[in-house]
Amino acid sequence: MSDKELSWRFLEERVEENAEVSRARQASLEAGIDPITASAGQYLAAIAMATDAKTIIEVGTGLGVGTLWLAGAAPSAHITSIDPELDHHVSTRELLADAGIPASRVRLITERALDVLPKMNESSYDLAVIDADYVNVQAYVDHALTLVKPRGSVIVAGALADDLVPDPAKRDDRTSAYRWLLKAMDDRSDVMTTVSMIGDGLLHIVRLPD
Repeated sequence: MSDKELSWRFLEERVEENAEVSRARQASLEAGIDPITASAGQYLAAIAMATDAKTIIEVGTGLGVGTLWLAGAAPSAHITSIDPELDHHVSTRELLADAGIPASRVRLITERALDVLPKMNESSYDLAVIDADYVNVQAYVDHALTLVKPRGSVIVAGALADDLVPDPAKRDDRTSAYRWLLKAMDDRSDVMTTVSMIGDGLLHIVRLPD
């Protein structure tokens, strides 16, 4: 095992998730859903807490691992989470209730994100989190950047695509989608970006003031 792999494992294993998040993670794995890692959840929580986020939008609910991390870190935030799978939201609602998160704090929208995002109010969210299909990731980011406020953050999970993005020989659709996304963000003058190796790679985009 390389030093980088040891460091990655160390970062993941040092994060202690509470019982509710652990339950959601186990339910996700049993349902064949790949949730964000523990360190990625902790990073989302840290950003939500540091920015005192009051309005959060999430693209890709899964079974609520990220939602629970965000709700715990920003207890006064209202979270809107979008996922087309009704079964996901049924299970997520139960997991949120078990965690004592009031239903009024989390709005679950069971529709395609590309049908919903254009209808949302622009410049009205403090934080957007994208953990969804790679096919539409560029479109999700473009919409999210119009929805967050100036100095608001858009965070994309899975941005390194199982560590394949840095390898120029890898040109499958998923790897190419994230590689193109990173290039597109580098070419924009209205954002600041950084990429970390947390989880499967987190792309953190900050919308600059006009």
